[in-house]
Amino acid sequence: MDEKFYNRVGGDRISSRQIDELIGLARGLAADGTINKDEVEFLQKWLAANAEISAQPIIRILYQRVNEILEDGALDSDEHAQLLDTLNSFSNRDFELGEVLKPTSLPLSDPAPTLTFTGRLYCFTGTFNFGQRKYCEQAIVDRGGSSGGLSQRIQVLVIGAYVTESWKHSSFGDKIVKAAGWRDQGLPISIVAESHWVTFL
Repeated sequence: MDEKFYNRVGGDRISSRQIDELIGLARGLAADGTINKDEVEFLQKWLAANAEISAQPIIRILYQRVNEILEDGALDSDEHAQLLDTLNSFSNRDFELGEVLKPTSLPLSDPAPTLTFTGRLYCFTGTFNFGQRKYCEQAIVDRGGSSGGLSQRIQVLVIGAYVTESWKHSSFGDKIVKAAGWRDQGLPISIVAESHWVTFL
């Protein structure tokens, strides 16, 4: 019993220290409002050293994302924006550890629509459990649909699972606000959570 207790408490202490270190690291990397490839590689090394011993799913997911970003040896503008948003969320302690946010404040379509793909135009925003945005977009193309940037032609906006309650203040929040505004004006735009979208794949 004592051994189990000390293992649990010791594990909690390690997890807490890791999160504190990651918050500090995120703060430093995001402080100047930009992130370069060297900084992403530094983050990758830190995550590699911590992912295996971490009890925090969000550390493992961030490690997976960073690996995907560095796969092609380049950091494109979309990847840059997503990673900067994620690091800003960490540095503000604006995340829920190990849990996907319950999207209570998001302007999701209610009732949630039945999703089809053939001939439909999708847009993605936020950070996805499914993988990088390009993988989400490919899943649509594989099913006969297409994806693109936000415009009034978009039929479905999918919001990534790792969205914080302060989504309105993030860079991807602008897309959500615009899409909700167009929907309120009568445009046929559905706004759905990643968890809903995944059930139709």
